Amino acid sequence: MAIHPIEFRYGTPEMKTVFSEEHRFRCIIEAEIALARAEGILGMIPREDADIIAEKAHQASLERAKEIEDEIHHDMMAVVRAISEVCGHAGRWIHYGATSNDILDTATGLQIRDALNILENKLKNILKVLLDRAEKTRYLVCIGRTHGQHGVPTTYGLRFAIWASEIGRHIERLIQMRPRVCVGQLTGAVGTQAALGEKGMEIQEEMMKILNISSVDVSNQIIQRDRYAEYFCFLANVATTLDKIGIEIRSLQRTEIGEVEEAFGAKQVGSSTMPHKRNPIKSEQVCGLARIIRSSVEPAFQNNTLWDERDLTNSSPERILFPEATILTDHILKIMTSVLEGLNLKEDRIRQNLTMLHGINMAESVMIELTKKGMGRQEAHEIIREKSMQALATHQPLTSLLSNTPEVTRYIPGSEIEKLLDPESYIGTSVQQVERVVHKLRTLYL
Repeated sequence: MAIHPIEFRYGTPEMKTVFSEEHRFRCIIEAEIALARAEGILGMIPREDADIIAEKAHQASLERAKEIEDEIHHDMMAVVRAISEVCGHAGRWIHYGATSNDILDTATGLQIRDALNILENKLKNILKVLLDRAEKTRYLVCIGRTHGQHGVPTTYGLRFAIWASEIGRHIERLIQMRPRVCVGQLTGAVGTQAALGEKGMEIQEEMMKILNISSVDVSNQIIQRDRYAEYFCFLANVATTLDKIGIEIRSLQRTEIGEVEEAFGAKQVGSSTMPHKRNPIKSEQVCGLARIIRSSVEPAFQNNTLWDERDLTNSSPERILFPEATILTDHILKIMTSVLEGLNLKEDRIRQNLTMLHGINMAESVMIELTKKGMGRQEAHEIIREKSMQALATHQPLTSLLSNTPEVTRYIPGSEIEKLLDPESYIGTSVQQVERVVHKLRTLYL
């Protein structure tokens, strides 16, 4: 019986596999094999027994481990016994010198490694879409808005480039974070490695080298959860960027604005009662699920505040947090990539909105030019502010008001005023900024 929407509505097959019960079981086996191999290499156990464990441990089944757990009520020992059964005489060395979380936390490190590989690919996919969009629209001038009000012009290329730059920083964070969160340990009951003797540190290093993940420098019974808190902060940060993009798309798709529109299928239904509706439902799904992902951050931080060398209060939250937050982040990355790929830019409405105020929003351009020509900046600001307010109140074009203002025409002829109010001529270095971002991020990550 399916309960959680991840089981039937959200998530990609590849990320669900990473956090499936079977894959978790296989990661635990990989950790036990690596432990045995490391101990064999360093002479802690017979080398031939380590080889047998490496050869046969994969024959252990999740079903058998569950049967044993029903009897003994300890999940890790159930796996240890299940592996031991298939390894014959060599099975006596399974889990030698380790405590449960040496294996369980190391298995988590393997899962995070696999998850980050998937997320990195998804981030690079959406980065490519954003860079392509930025490059193609770098000359597409539109109205810029601050506080929900029309400001001076910007370009769609700059908007896409800003989002792309943010995604680029997430990729950078992922790369920098990987050795801190894809990590394992072999430190024993309270972190002293007493059961391993003087070779404990060497065995730990060799074990993690075999698994190709980082090794802790020091620990108690568990890997310290500041590492995992960083991971969940990363997921929340990515989700928030996607949330921000989704909010902007939803705003720009408002009927009153109508500059963009999510792709809408020929037979797609927007409403059960209003046949005309074309709703931005994918962006809304991204924004909604981002809230769930961000909610993982607080318990992730609390999981680092355990009693003494450890308690068990982190375990139950993590069983939920890791699969849920990671699967949903992967899911909304895929959804937002498809939204951006199919996004329809309605250039007629973009132009209408750009010229809606008949030049009033271009007041800054005239103010700057007046200052260049010799008027004090504050005086110029006040004159242009007054005329802008008059234009808004009387619905007169700002051009005509300024052309009949001697304080202005003393510095700028009427013919030049009209040019200054042309939005196409007031986009600064936006094109160059877009081109710089596109070149930089394609060179770094694509």
